[in-house]
Amino acid sequence: MHTAKNILDDSILYRSHPWHVSLGENAPQVVNCYIEIVPSDTVKYELDKMTGILKVDRPQKFSSLCPTLYGFLPQTYSGELTAQHCMERSGEKGIVGDSDPLDICVLTESVIPRGDIMLEAHPIGGFRLIDGDEADDKIIAVLMGDFVYEKFKDIKECPEKLIERLRHYFLTYKDSPERMNSKVRIAHIYGAEEALKVINLGRQDYRNKFNA
Repeated sequence: MHTAKNILDDSILYRSHPWHVSLGENAPQVVNCYIEIVPSDTVKYELDKMTGILKVDRPQKFSSLCPTLYGFLPQTYSGELTAQHCMERSGEKGIVGDSDPLDICVLTESVIPRGDIMLEAHPIGGFRLIDGDEADDKIIAVLMGDFVYEKFKDIKECPEKLIERLRHYFLTYKDSPERMNSKVRIAHIYGAEEALKVINLGRQDYRNKFNA
């Protein structure tokens, strides 16, 4: 006979899938972020979309390492609305969403030694990155309560060299010595207001995708 003592709650037995947990009560101004990669990682980790388990995607073959915490926003999806917005803002045609959650870079002065964690951050801007014909926005945010970066409310307040370092990473992180013509480009660097719009579109794309 089963009793309350010997029945374990499902929340103890099973971890929630990071893609499908809440984006946060105060989203999009404050968002939950799932972190896959930290700056010291020499291997690119990526969440397995089916299982919710962090897996090795590939070794970083060359010297390009992500300069910030890097992951994605739960309950977002780069789909039709995100792609349409990218085309409207960039003037390019034939863009589609990349069918992944929205990516996010989180600025912090704290040393966080590993990924597969959740944290709260406030968005301050983003890169309208286009990879081939896919919209692949990179939201830039600041760890809530960070001693150094918390004062930044918009990307224009960040040191120029920090943004240039991020920009260089995303323009080159898929390159190899054999690759002559990169397909990755950044159409715009935008501020906090636009970042909130992109996140909201990603939320609606998620709802449309999963009938949520």
